[in-house]
Amino acid sequence: MRRTVILLAAIALMAGAAACGGDDSSSSTEAPTTTAAGATTTEAVVDSTPVTEPAPTTTAAPFVPVYPLTGLPITDAVAAERPALVVKIDNNAAARPQSGLNSADIVFEEIVEVQTRFAAVFHSQGAEPVGPIRSGRTQDILLLGSFNQPLFLWSGGNANVTRAIEESDLVNLSAQRSSVYGAAGFFRANDRPGPHDLYASSRGAWTLAPEGAGPPPQQFRYLAAGDAAAGDAATGVDLEMDGLPIEWRFDAASGTYLRSNGGTPHDDALGGQVSTHNVIVMVVDYQPSPADRNSPEAQTIGSGDVFVYTGGTVQQGTWSRPDRLSAIVLTDAAGNPIELTPGRTFIELARAGSFTNIA
Repeated sequence: MRRTVILLAAIALMAGAAACGGDDSSSSTEAPTTTAAGATTTEAVVDSTPVTEPAPTTTAAPFVPVYPLTGLPITDAVAAERPALVVKIDNNAAARPQSGLNSADIVFEEIVEVQTRFAAVFHSQGAEPVGPIRSGRTQDILLLGSFNQPLFLWSGGNANVTRAIEESDLVNLSAQRSSVYGAAGFFRANDRPGPHDLYASSRGAWTLAPEGAGPPPQQFRYLAAGDAAAGDAATGVDLEMDGLPIEWRFDAASGTYLRSNGGTPHDDALGGQVSTHNVIVMVVDYQPSPADRNSPEAQTIGSGDVFVYTGGTVQQGTWSRPDRLSAIVLTDAAGNPIELTPGRTFIELARAGSFTNIA
């Protein structure tokens, strides 16, 4: 009996000790210390483990897909997947005002036998109608290879040029092909004389894209939203393209460059004065075309001087291109990429000494 009582008392004592100190969640413990008199006592020891604050989180800017030829956000997913369409547009005085220059993503101005002609590249939007449409040149084959086998809408040409285009990777949409004429909506306008009267439909031309045709790759680098263009202040540029005087002037209100020919505004019948967000003056050499010795051919493979006008500034640098399938690369004097304002771009294939910067 005595042994049982002692056992029960021991169990009770152990339970009390556990209740008092076995489940302490405090950050301090009791450490024994010795006083000067030799007595033992206890004092609190505080846990000095540093507390780590969670790292601040950042949210990446959402990815916004853009059209490859303008750098602008995609608003039509179907249009973004179609191939590029290049239209050869007349620039004879009798052909003005043209239809579609303000709808093209990129426009090249080429010197031909008499003044200039345009190779207008459509992708993000089309033009109804587009024209007047004229013949192609071998320089188009050299120039347009970087657009991923684009559709090539033209009026046709001599036997040598036609053969060269048919043997190239351009998709031949010549008005001289009966299978193309009706589908592309070719027609003759009655408000101007021939041969400056041939028009077509970009919508119709896109229906002729071969199976598997894809969109063009990006051609240029573009400024990020909110970034200002580098370079020196400049209001525009004056050019003389084999007897044709051209003026581009920056309009701060619209953020675009407006075009005139010899002081007369150059109009687009579908959208007011011809305008663009970027003007690129590429200094190129012209050699006789192998298809026609009387036809100049811009040499757009290699490198040369370039002047880039965007956002009211000008940057001088170098254009370079190793082969016809490569896009044009623009770099400044330090070798850094030159970035354009997102939007439409006009490229002047100019001879050396044929233009003047306007401060």
